[in-house]
Amino acid sequence: MPLRDTLSALLVMVVWGMNFVVIERGLDGVPPLLFVALRFAVVLLALPFVARPAAPLRRVLAVGACMSLGQFGLLYTALALGMPPGLASLVLQAQAVLTVGLAALVLGERPLRVQLAGVGLGAVGLGVVALGRGGSVPAVALVVCVLAALSWATGNVLVRRLGVPGGLGLTVWSALVVPVPALGLSLLLDGPAVVGDALAHLSLVTWLSTAYTAVLASLVGYGIWNRLLERHPASDVAPFTLLVPPIGIVTAWLADGEVPTLLVVLGGVLLVLGVGLVTLGPRWRGRPRSGVTALGAAGARSATAARAAR
Repeated sequence: MPLRDTLSALLVMVVWGMNFVVIERGLDGVPPLLFVALRFAVVLLALPFVARPAAPLRRVLAVGACMSLGQFGLLYTALALGMPPGLASLVLQAQAVLTVGLAALVLGERPLRVQLAGVGLGAVGLGVVALGRGGSVPAVALVVCVLAALSWATGNVLVRRLGVPGGLGLTVWSALVVPVPALGLSLLLDGPAVVGDALAHLSLVTWLSTAYTAVLASLVGYGIWNRLLERHPASDVAPFTLLVPPIGIVTAWLADGEVPTLLVVLGGVLLVLGVGLVTLGPRWRGRPRSGVTALGAAGARSATAARAAR
């Protein structure tokens, strides 16, 4: 891969890795589901300029319900409940091992032994992270973050099962299913008074966070990523997403002083190694990766890239 493209891939990883701290900052004073609605309302501004995916709209919306509404609704909620952003960037990668398991159950796809080893290693790593999270991290926040990873993994399997093509178009058009349901859920769970007060007092930090997540992380990030996937084999591009958790953890350390415990570091290493086996195992064995395997390489904000790697 040319140096320019390598640097472009690294830039996207930095944007996606920093995304977790940016989200946490924007949540100050804003209910999480309302914040999700704001983010994807901005993403939808690109709708007139992006071609609709060549698939029935209901399939696109089904993917969006899991990939965007479910994943980010739960992730934002986990952060609002006290999940540290650095730890969230790590735990969310459990989607890779969950995808392999769901694909085997739902689609009957048989993973390689090396991938099964990766699933086991990732599960052990996630367990170690849970044990070492420290008393300052609420258990409910960790569980909700794992559910966000599960929602992402479910979306991965839907993409594979329904044959929805990947690309920036899927990211934008699938966002149609997000703003109104997210706003409705926020009104139901948080109450009209809280939502109205939050909308009336949106801070500059919230708007900047919305712009970062919607424009940089979603539109610019995926635009660059999909261009790289068009130019190079997915097996050369997708492994870059393994950099997202370390960048997220370092960003949280620098921005918030979030220092992971020794057990979290150990569990994180095991989890990332497991994701690496799931992602790169077929390449080492000389077998082309299936769509679900490619999806396992996706990082905190790289679902579209993974879908395009089929």
